[in-house]
Amino acid sequence: MRIGVLFGGKSGEHEVSLRSARSVIDAIDRTRYEVVPIGIDKEGLWCRSDDTLALQGGRPFIEACSDVLKNLDVVFPVLHGPFGEDGTIQGMLEIAGIPYVGASVLGSCIGLDKDVTKRLLRDAKIRIADFLVYKRKPDFEEVVERLGLPFFVKPVTMGSSVGLTKVNSFVEFESSVDLAFSFDAKIIIEETIYGREIECSVLGLEAPIASLPGEIVPKGGVYSYENKYLDPEGAKFILPAKLSPQKIKEIQEMAIKVFELLCCEGMARVDFFMDQYENIYLNELNTIPGFTSISLYPKMWEVSGIPYAELIQRLITLALEKSMRKNLLSVSI
Repeated sequence: MRIGVLFGGKSGEHEVSLRSARSVIDAIDRTRYEVVPIGIDKEGLWCRSDDTLALQGGRPFIEACSDVLKNLDVVFPVLHGPFGEDGTIQGMLEIAGIPYVGASVLGSCIGLDKDVTKRLLRDAKIRIADFLVYKRKPDFEEVVERLGLPFFVKPVTMGSSVGLTKVNSFVEFESSVDLAFSFDAKIIIEETIYGREIECSVLGLEAPIASLPGEIVPKGGVYSYENKYLDPEGAKFILPAKLSPQKIKEIQEMAIKVFELLCCEGMARVDFFMDQYENIYLNELNTIPGFTSISLYPKMWEVSGIPYAELIQRLITLALEKSMRKNLLSVSI
């Protein structure tokens, strides 16, 4: 069976994608699968090549995407952010009739858009941080009156903390807004929730399961892009998180509920805050979570009894199962 691992892409998370792809490619069982690495550069050009060369940014030859995808049995998209995690690649694979790992078009669109996600969560009465969304430059006083100080400014459709700033004063405000708008035409500003940062992995289709939660303790109190990927000591991970059995159960149930509410399939990482009173706030959901050597999605499954290689195998199986079910649907009247 030929597995295409799709990585890179036209996104601010391009470099994170390369790291994730490296880990996924190394973990796939070569006795069962032939791995076909497929890179997309920042200009949107596709290449199929030796995985080492592609992951280093080399392009020995360029092909049309239709040629690159030819004769693949399953695609594993490891594309974080826009043009990969937002339903665009998923729609193309649906039209091409190629099974793929992860959420379908709708779940991908919803999951990447923090504005739409939070409105659905709010309507479902799930506790979230208060937020404001802008397509134009916001008024500082208006934001402070609603959310207080400090608050967080970030692009609506970026992950990996790309474009994120914690704003403590007016001096920091304008540059943070400019930074967020440089990555997206829509920005979100959120109140600060003081407490612990907890994450939980979800896996499955109709009957998804949740991992044991993990906790992130970032250096400086903010889990920034630098802390995640540039500073080897940028954060401490506690796996599993030190929580009571009742709180673990609450977080797992909430993760599955949000996974289903937001129309996810296959996999997702669900991120929470827990305040000093142990109130749980839903932060966000990632439909293509990181798969790097330090990423919590696979690490939480490892401490829950599913090793990395087995996790990849399960995700491929779920992709085939999802595609098979869609193929059984009637297309004629």
